[in-house]
Amino acid sequence: MQSQSGFAGIPELNVAIFSFLLNFVWEMWQVPFFSVTPSDPHWVGVVACTQATFGDAAISLFAFWCVAAVARSRSWILNSSPSQVGAFIAVGVVITIILEAMATGPLERWSYTSSMPTLPVLGTGIVPLLQWILLPPLTIWFVRRQLT
Repeated sequence: MQSQSGFAGIPELNVAIFSFLLNFVWEMWQVPFFSVTPSDPHWVGVVACTQATFGDAAISLFAFWCVAAVARSRSWILNSSPSQVGAFIAVGVVITIILEAMATGPLERWSYTSSMPTLPVLGTGIVPLLQWILLPPLTIWFVRRQLT
């Protein structure tokens, strides 16, 4: 049972907020693994990381709704099973693999530095992949603490 009422008790709002906060830190941390133009002002990188973080929050919300649809409950996050957590992670991982392939391939939105380890065959960066393996369980933990 949710103890929060109003906006604070909306699971999606909490997923978006905690996902945004966790992913912003990750986006800033992983900058050295991406090619950037040294002549760009620092704020350009901050803006790029912020934009990416909004995308990360959107992916988290989509993953949340996918699990909610299967569970037939938006409250699944309060007492999630290992399979629900796995599905939440899997949706993010699949989307990340697709987005990274498009962004580093045909769209040429960004590229990796030589320090970025990549998956064989797919070429997906390990650092963005780890983001979607490590941060979703933390998001769930924070949301659960907030809502109960």
